[in-house]
This record gives sequence, C-alpha cells and structure tokens, in this order.
Amino acid sequence: MGIFSRTRDIIAANVTDLLDKAEDPAKMIRMIILEMEETLVEVRASAARTIADQKEMRRHIAKLEKLQDSWTEKAELALSKDREDLAKAALVERQKAVDMADQLSAEIGVLDDTLRSAEEDITKLQNKLREARTRQNSITTRLESAHNRVKMREAYAGPKVQDAFSRFEVMERRVDFAEGRADALSLGAPPKTLEEEIAELKSSEKVDADLAALKARIGKAN
Repeated sequence: MGIFSRTRDIIAANVTDLLDKAEDPAKMIRMIILEMEETLVEVRASAARTIADQKEMRRHIAKLEKLQDSWTEKAELALSKDREDLAKAALVERQKAVDMADQLSAEIGVLDDTLRSAEEDITKLQNKLREARTRQNSITTRLESAHNRVKMREAYAGPKVQDAFSRFEVMERRVDFAEGRADALSLGAPPKTLEEEIAELKSSEKVDADLAALKARIGKAN
C-alpha cells in the first residue's frame, strides 16, 4: 500500500512531518519521491486523455455545424417547392444537430475546468517533488557524514592505534625500571667513578632516543 491514497493527499502532505515520524527516513523519502513521480505521470496521462477527448468533441462539433447548414439548405429547398412539411422536418433535424453541438460545447467547458485543475495539480506536484528531492539530498549528505565519522572513530579505536599505545606504555615502564634499578644500586654504594657516570649517561641517552622515536611514530599514526 502506498503512502498517499490520492493526489490531494500528496499536495497537502507535510514531508518534514512524515520524515520525522519515520523509522528509516532515507527509505521513507525514496518511497515518497517514487509515489510523487508515479502520481505526476498519472495526472499528466489523464490530462493528455482529456485534451484528446476535447479535440474529438471539437471535430464532432464541426461536423454537426456542417450538418446544420445542410438541413438549412434542405429546408429552404423544400419551401421553394411549397413543401412546408418537408421544410419543417428538415428544421427539426437541424435543431437536433444544434442541440447536440451545444451539449458537446458544454462538455468541452467542463473539461476545460478539469484541465485547469490538472495543470494546478501538476505544478503543485512538481513543487512537492522538488522539495522531497532536496530533503533526500540533505538526508543522504547527513548519513554519509555520520558514516564517515563512525569510520574515523573506529580507525582511532582500532588495533593498530591501541598496539602503538601499548608499545609506548611498555617503553615507559622499561625507562621507569631502568631508572629504579639505577637508584637502587646507588643505595649504600660507594661513589661512582667518572667512567661509570659517563657509561650511564650513554645508556640513558639510548633509552631516551628509543622513547623519542616511538613517540614520533605514534604521532604520525595520529
């Protein structure tokens, strides 16, 4: 079953309200646009049939007008021959043609009103369709943006980033352990020689360099 039951429902519909109530706005807007497009095709097809009917009626009226002229000539001929009875009969037939032509003209007038109404409906449907397509573009853009944000968050929370932070924490613990061991060895120990202090400086520089390199790699990963 469609969203709208008739053309007037589409014209009167509030697209925003329909989307606000929808569980899946993207699917809802696609359905709305599809129904609007189908309805627009139907209204145009109906208008085309109405125009065709009018053309056929006008052709019939033209034939009836010629028939009126023919019966008028026949009535005149009958009168010229003193056949009033035939002239009267001819005029009766002429009046039938007049009445039928008048009826067709009235029907054409009704169809003119129908066409004007159809034209208004087509204009309103086109406006509604443009509105719906604009909303569809907005929804699509928002969904793509949300999807991209989710992907970025998943990337930052992914195993590679977590692994890099884990390695960084391991390196920090190694530095803490090295410093703690050095502090422990110094407890109650005799003063260090110059060579020992220089050797410790070199070892500390190596650890600091490794730590700086790891920080640089993590910075690039971010």
